[in-house]
Amino acid sequence: MPGSERRTRLTPEERRKQLIAFGVNALADRPLEEVTIEFLAAEAGVSRGLVFYYFNSKTGLHHELVRAARDSLMRATEPKPELAPSERLHDTLERFVTFAREHSQTFFSLVRGAASGDETVRTIVDEVRSAQAERLTQMFSELGVVPSLRLHIALRSWVSLAEQALIDGAVNAGLEHEELVAFLERSCLAVVELATPAAASDTP
Repeated sequence: MPGSERRTRLTPEERRKQLIAFGVNALADRPLEEVTIEFLAAEAGVSRGLVFYYFNSKTGLHHELVRAARDSLMRATEPKPELAPSERLHDTLERFVTFAREHSQTFFSLVRGAASGDETVRTIVDEVRSAQAERLTQMFSELGVVPSLRLHIALRSWVSLAEQALIDGAVNAGLEHEELVAFLERSCLAVVELATPAAASDTP
C-alpha cells in the first residue's frame, strides 16, 4: 500500500516525531491520561510494539507529550524583541491567552502536570515557569526594574496565577479574550510593583 510504503521510508527520528505529533493532536479533545500506547498505535495506524519501542511505557509517552506541549507553549509565547517592553508584554499575554483557548487540553495537561506524582513531569512544568519568569524579568529590567530574588519569586508566583486564571477563565468559563489579557497585564504589573524595594516595607 502507498501509505505503508511511505511509513517505511521514515527515519527513526521522523517516526518518533510523527508519533509525538499524533499524541499532541489527540490532546485537542481528550486528557493526557487517555492517550495510551494502544490509543496512539491505533491513531497512527502502527503496531503497539512500535509505539512501545519508541517510548517504552505509557509514562515515557506522557513525558514526551508534556515536553512537546512545553515547547509549543514556549514557541507560541516567544516575546518579540522588536517591540518596546510594555508592548512586548501585552503582545505576549495576548498570545498566552490565545494558546490556552486554541490548545486547551494541551495547556491543561501541561499546567496540571505540576500536581503530578511524576517527578519528570513536575520538572518539565517547573522549567516552563522558570523560563516564563525569566522572560518577564528581562522585559521589566528594560523598563528600569532592578532584578532581585524578590522579583524572581514574585514573577514565578504570578506565572502560576496566570496559568490558573487561564484554566478558569479561558478553558472552563470562556471569559472574553480582552478581559483576560487585561486582567493578566494588570495583575503582572501589580505583582512587580509590590516586589520592588520601593513598594515594600522591608528590604530585599
